[in-house]
Amino acid sequence: MKLVHTVVELREEVAQAKAKGLTIGLVPTMGALHEGHGSLIKAANMENDFVIVSVFVNPTQFGPNEDLDAYPRTLEADCKMAEEMGANVVFAPSPKEMYPSEDDTWVEVTGDITKVLCGRTRPIHFRGVTTVVSKLFNLAQPDRAYFGQKDAQQVEVLKRMVKDLFFPLQMRIMPIIREKDGLAKSSRNTYLSAEERTAALVLSRSLKAAKAAYDAGERNTAKIINDVTEMIKAEPMSNIDYVEIYAVPGLLPVGETLTGSNLLALAVKFGTTRLIDNVVLEEK
Repeated sequence: MKLVHTVVELREEVAQAKAKGLTIGLVPTMGALHEGHGSLIKAANMENDFVIVSVFVNPTQFGPNEDLDAYPRTLEADCKMAEEMGANVVFAPSPKEMYPSEDDTWVEVTGDITKVLCGRTRPIHFRGVTTVVSKLFNLAQPDRAYFGQKDAQQVEVLKRMVKDLFFPLQMRIMPIIREKDGLAKSSRNTYLSAEERTAALVLSRSLKAAKAAYDAGERNTAKIINDVTEMIKAEPMSNIDYVEIYAVPGLLPVGETLTGSNLLALAVKFGTTRLIDNVVLEEK
């Protein structure tokens, strides 16, 4: 496996792979890799000839009071995991390498899809995501790009960008990877104290209960949201940002009764750590 830091180096690797007729899989990450990222890299390795993993803590998707400086940076360990999972190249650029013109050019998906859920309290977040991912798509020229379902709104936004800008690639969305006790894998889990981590298990429990109720025939939107909300509120350490349901694809508004495919998404703080999780409610 090769570690590269510059656009020139990455383009050389991509050109060589393309010259050999190899298919390219891209796994964009912000580093601090865990088993969830590992599952994406492994899937990319199985479905492509050449795998590129980006490791870049993207400053443009962090708000003024968010955790950019504290975000874990573990490049050596990240490279080790990427290599073990089958990556051929790790691209770890500097902010100046990715933003050479002082952020003068942006790629932005507008409309309600970026204004609901996390977009409501993180107004610049998705502009930063779509801008950096479009740069990575242009540099890596992947046949397939791999993302996790845990970041469900990000997935929907990026799908819209790919469709609207005619990126010639396939979006591959992989299932949420969880700890044995149900907590969704996340780089931010390392911020949790032992007590907060235990408290955070209410997220997966509440989603599991909602899915069970839906599978048993419950279709009332307000009742499902209320039941999840009350379960989370019963945990004293929780501070709810949102518990909401939107139709997918597209994060469209839902009616009083759920039909089709729907995303039940939540964001909850435990201490200073904000966690997200979700489940799709749809007919079997």
